[in-house]
Amino acid sequence: MTGTSVGLVTAAATLGVLAGLAAPRIARAFPPPATPRPSPPGNAVPPPAREPDARSAGHGTPPVVVGAVVCGGLAAARGAEPALPAFLLVAAVGVVLAVVDLASLRLPDPLVGAAALGGGTALTVAAVAAGTPGRLALALVGAALSFLLYVVLALLPRSRLGFGDVKLAAVLGLPLGWLGWPALWLGLLLPHLLNGVLVLALLAAGRVRRDTALPFGPALLTGAWLAALLA
Repeated sequence: MTGTSVGLVTAAATLGVLAGLAAPRIARAFPPPATPRPSPPGNAVPPPAREPDARSAGHGTPPVVVGAVVCGGLAAARGAEPALPAFLLVAAVGVVLAVVDLASLRLPDPLVGAAALGGGTALTVAAVAAGTPGRLALALVGAALSFLLYVVLALLPRSRLGFGDVKLAAVLGLPLGWLGWPALWLGLLLPHLLNGVLVLALLAAGRVRRDTALPFGPALLTGAWLAALLA
């Protein structure tokens, strides 16, 4: 790589590290939704509620490492193209969202909205700078299509998708739509393949049961990241 490329990847990886450092603290601000617990017999004191452990949200992989790989990888793959800031903004917020979802099974609207606002604004600037309004229109179509497809999936009987997943899919449809139809379709397909393999592996290892609630946000984010790298 040239000196410019090395500097770009280093700066992007640093952004990812900062997102990874902030992720556990932000995750603690979004605890899991309260669930009713059975009352203890007699006058026994109920055990304290377990707090989400955001530090272990990445299954042993520190969020700073994940952030550096995610953002550095995007910079290495995409180069200094006008849309790179949009990809990095969405990726940095995505690192935080993955940690929050793993820790508390939540994709909070403020974080999803931040990714949408940052990514959408940066893509608009990129379209104006590059004189490619058609790519911005395709990005918006990608977001709308992703939203509609995930709404249908979320409404299917016995679906485990939440509307946080639906909204995140729409946000990820923006940069994937910008890259074109192959990247968009790959980004829509990969999360389900990745999640299916993970669930089968966890079931085989006895780590989860068939009715165990698992986060889907990390699979959505990973699938979109891989699609952006391969586009």
